[in-house]
Formats: sequence, structure tokens, C-alpha cells
Amino acid sequence: MIILTDKILENVIKKRPLHSYKGTYGRIVVIGGNPNYGGAVIMNALASVYGGAGLVTVATDPSNFTALHAHLPEAMVTDYHDTTHLQILIKNADVVLLGSGLGEDDTAYHVLQDTFAAVTLNQTLIIDGSALSLIALHHFPLPNTHVILTPHQMEWQRLSQIKIDDQNLERNQSALQQLFPDAVLVLKQYHTQIYHQQQVMSLTIGGPHQATGGMGDTLAGIIASFVAQFHSAKLVDCVGAAVYTHSAIADELSITQYVTLPTQISMALPIFMKKHAN
Repeated sequence: MIILTDKILENVIKKRPLHSYKGTYGRIVVIGGNPNYGGAVIMNALASVYGGAGLVTVATDPSNFTALHAHLPEAMVTDYHDTTHLQILIKNADVVLLGSGLGEDDTAYHVLQDTFAAVTLNQTLIIDGSALSLIALHHFPLPNTHVILTPHQMEWQRLSQIKIDDQNLERNQSALQQLFPDAVLVLKQYHTQIYHQQQVMSLTIGGPHQATGGMGDTLAGIIASFVAQFHSAKLVDCVGAAVYTHSAIADELSITQYVTLPTQISMALPIFMKKHAN
């Protein structure tokens, strides 16, 4: 067990090279947000942009377009019903973040299916929210690419068949090796744990001030932004740094606040990352 501290940030967050441009910091496609849960992809995108990603495109239901533009003019937007355009976007991305607010209806099923068909070996696919439940329900095999799974404990129960009360390090690690041996698992709980092959990282920070809807959507966006731009670091270290950053900012805000909102964490990212860039 490796305890995550701010040392992980030294291995990941780097000063920006003078000669660089938007493409240097990664292209992210965020896919999700049905008409009822558009806020999820807005929070994905806020965290991705404020976390430093170069270009962020959100593929979502058209009912979310206006809200997304109002909250985040830096992000581009497209209709996830347009399969041909969606697959072109995916193929040109560095990181694909799928599932936040997607739902579990026929549209969601086909969006997940189209995404899995389009991703390629050299990309990173982050699977969050509804997409995890769809995989558990329909027994979708994961595509051949770098995969990061970000379930909370109930979603992990659906995937692994391990009841929440029975989830422990040994059982989680064993289930991951059997089901998704090459994936990185971010198991969201009171002290979030990260599993990858034989390695386990754990937080000791964070707290009940983070128990607010959208917290996981924001974490997924931070992970996407770190993976997209910090190419010199190992994938699992990028994930660890993102997980630590998310809770460290929340803890700083909680000094003067009863609850820390996910959008506040996103807004604080540029200043926090500036302090820790080396």
C-alpha cells in the first residue's frame, strides 16, 4: 500500500515549456449528459479545462448545449447522436471520458457501443458513471486501449459482484486482475484507493465536506486533464496526482466552508497547480 502525499505532484505537474500550443496539452472528448443529467458533463468539462487540457470537446444531448456554452465558452460541443462525427472526434482525441450522466437507455447503450468501437490502442479511455453500470448490465468487454475505471463502491459492486461491506484490498485486487487486468481502478470511497496490477495507492485526506453531487464528475475531469497533458509521467502516477489534487483542494476549502462544491474545486485548480509545478 502506497500512501498518496503531495510528493506525487512532483512527479507529474510540470512547468509548461515556452514553445508549446493547445495540442501540446492534449485533446479530450467528454461523452455523456442526457437531457436529465447535463450537469455531469459540464462538471467534467470544467475540471478538464481548468485542469489545463488544451482542447476539450463535449459530446452530449443538444438540450445541454446552451448551458454548457454559458458555463464554459472554452469548451466545444457536439451532438452525441451523430455517430459519424462522434467517431471522428474520438479517433482524434488523446483522452476519452465516457459515461458521466449518460443514463442507461437505448441511446446510452449505442453511444457506449460506438465509443468502444472507435477508440484506438494509443488512447486513454476513462469510464465513469452510467457507462460502468452499462458494462455490468450488458457484460461489455473493454476495448483494447489504456482504460481507467472510476466507480464508487456501488458501481464497483455491480462490476465485481463484491458487496460493499466485503470490499477490501485483497478482494478488490483479485477481482480487478480477473475482470480487467490491464485497467487502472479508482475506487471512490471515504479514502479513495487506486489499483493497478500489483500496486495500490490510497488517500488519507478528504472528508465529508466532499459529499456533494458532481464530486465524482469533477474528479473524472481532473484525471482526464492530467493524463492528457503530463506525458512524461506514468499513467498511474497521473491518476494518483489527480486524485490527490481533488481532495487536497477540497480540504483547503473546507477550512472556511461547511461543504466544498465540485465547481469550486475546478475553479481552484489553476492556482493549486501553479504552486506545485516544478
